[in-house]
Amino acid sequence: MENQRNVILAITLMALILFGWPYALEVFYPARPATVEDVANAPRPGLDPATPGTSSGAVSGTVPDTASASKIIRTRKAVLADSTRVAIDAPRVGGSINLTGARIDDVVLKDYREKLDKDSDLVHLFSPAGTADQYFAQFGWIGEGVVTPTSQTVWTPSGGRLTPSTPVTLRWANPAGQRFEIVYAIDANYLISVTQRFINSGATPAIVRPLGLINRTSANADPSTWTVRNGPLGVFDDVADFDVHYDDLDENPKKLVEYGGNIDWLGFTDHYWLSALIPAPGSTGQMAGNFRSLGGKLYQSELLFDSKVVAPGKMVETKAMLFAGAKETELLDDYVDAKDIKLLDRAVDWGWFIWFEKPIFKLLNWLFEQVGNFGVAIILLTIIIRGLMFPIAQRQFASMAQMRAVQPKMKALQERYKDDKQKLQTEMMELYRKEKVNPLAGCLPMFLQIPVFFALYKVLLLAIEMRHQPFVLWIKDLSAPDPLTPVNLFGLLPFDPPSMIAIGILPIILGVTMWLQFKLNPAPMDPVQQQVFSIMPWVLMFVMAPFAAGLQLYWAMSNVLTIAQQKWLYSRHPQLKELAAQEAAAKAAKAEKDKMPKEKGGA
Repeated sequence: MENQRNVILAITLMALILFGWPYALEVFYPARPATVEDVANAPRPGLDPATPGTSSGAVSGTVPDTASASKIIRTRKAVLADSTRVAIDAPRVGGSINLTGARIDDVVLKDYREKLDKDSDLVHLFSPAGTADQYFAQFGWIGEGVVTPTSQTVWTPSGGRLTPSTPVTLRWANPAGQRFEIVYAIDANYLISVTQRFINSGATPAIVRPLGLINRTSANADPSTWTVRNGPLGVFDDVADFDVHYDDLDENPKKLVEYGGNIDWLGFTDHYWLSALIPAPGSTGQMAGNFRSLGGKLYQSELLFDSKVVAPGKMVETKAMLFAGAKETELLDDYVDAKDIKLLDRAVDWGWFIWFEKPIFKLLNWLFEQVGNFGVAIILLTIIIRGLMFPIAQRQFASMAQMRAVQPKMKALQERYKDDKQKLQTEMMELYRKEKVNPLAGCLPMFLQIPVFFALYKVLLLAIEMRHQPFVLWIKDLSAPDPLTPVNLFGLLPFDPPSMIAIGILPIILGVTMWLQFKLNPAPMDPVQQQVFSIMPWVLMFVMAPFAAGLQLYWAMSNVLTIAQQKWLYSRHPQLKELAAQEAAAKAAKAEKDKMPKEKGGA
């Protein structure tokens, strides 16, 4: 009766996992926080503008107005056409700079498309204020005793387009004749160098504080999960801070999180993309960094440099950098080394096992470069990892083989002492001692493999290099779930099945291989455990279905290799050989015995 109750409880728990999984996905993989309509209807207040010529800005560090107060959301195309701009034309970045406010608010990533379709739009990382996807960078000054440019200031450019060989200089002078200059230069990838100059051509000293900011809406932001951290991110005093979320800024009474000391970089990260404000190497003075909620789903990261007193006829110059692009691991590593940008590689949320995950990624990327197919590279990586872990797995399987070999004797003891649990326990321990079996010997190798499997999972989850990469046949994107499902007859029926039953081919293969793997393991003595293990492969099949096909491919391939390794070891294990021979002899004897009455009856 107790066993039946336990079985019912186990099945109920499995059903909760199975049918509750879509709701759990909404927690760990929530939908986009807001729609275009949400953004259009939301209030969009900006920061209180600092009054030019007063001391409040320099003393308090108040950042000038940056957010659009307009509630009218227009299309990107309309906003771009309605402003005067300087084009950006780099090998991997296109777009433009808005001369009103000197904003970098139009950044297009030439190597990446929004969707798998070759005719899909390129990824637009930055978009102007007043669009649904508002996201831009701006550089300026806070002033005391000087009129500083604002977000409405119209700058005068020198030069044509911003390219790696042609920087662009923007100039503006206030009524007192004091001049401001911003020089933008871009490299062959995603790094923009920014030089800010203030030339005091007036008759009195002036105090200026250079700053840079990134302003964005969270409406198009990727959500954070327990495995991938997205949102506000920065490195301060050589430590990456992953603890600030958009919700934290909204709930903060001051709507503000402030940092002092050494600011290495700060900005916003999504699953594959990063924007970051970076002080130039060797920057000195008191810097400050802020994350700020502006309300209406608008947020801002701010980098403020030290205030400078500039005498008449003198100039002050400040240098910074802006990263706006894809989180390509090797490129981030190159910037860490070549540009001395500390811990920029932490923009990829490797987690605790970074020391192990990055070498795995480098090996995977190298394999991809050799074979030209990311799916094949995943298979080769799985083979290599399983090969390196072969000795550890052998110990685990040897222990399982010993347990499987003594199972008939264990069942006999259970039958004999089913009413005396204490005696059963004593006899079981004696059996383990006599047969030299350690029931816990298989646990340690399994625990040693867990960090490896998790590291592989993180690598395949985080690598932008796998985004939109095809494998074979129907798998056109390894970073997306397997699209082919028998539920709609592999696409022949014109409907998209609900996510909870949209099981692709790879998850089915994963479930079948896991079931075969469990069949090779020693059967648990407890009937409840037997029920759980019999259901678990099919539960995991549903659980893994929404994950990237690359992850499913890795796990299914790992299962196949595990089964092959187990079968090979079991075929050579002396105790299992003897057990198989005994079972074969018993079957032969039974068959012979069954034939005897028939032969006599026939005679």
